[in-house]
Amino acid sequence: MPAYLIVTAQIHDREAFLARYAVAAADLIPQFGGEYLLRGPGAEVMEGGWGEGASMVISKWPDRETARRFWTSPEYTEVKKLREGLADVRVLLIDGPDLVAA
Repeated sequence: MPAYLIVTAQIHDREAFLARYAVAAADLIPQFGGEYLLRGPGAEVMEGGWGEGASMVISKWPDRETARRFWTSPEYTEVKKLREGLADVRVLLIDGPDLVAA
């Protein structure tokens, strides 16, 4: 069953975040079998405390174990360092059905 990483980020320095972290992560994700489904800024909170204006990223993985291997890999551990001090990040991992674009 596919798994999805759902990330929200309150970005403090968008220019630095995009130039450093976002580029490196985008290069690495396909190498581990993941793909982006959504990347976008400016989330509007309809209910709860997810952070008005946050950026959101959803990536799809073949399964939960593949997503975990990516997340805990030495390569991604180094990439995550590039966002330190630039954003407050929340990450969820969830199994779900295969989402097919219409």
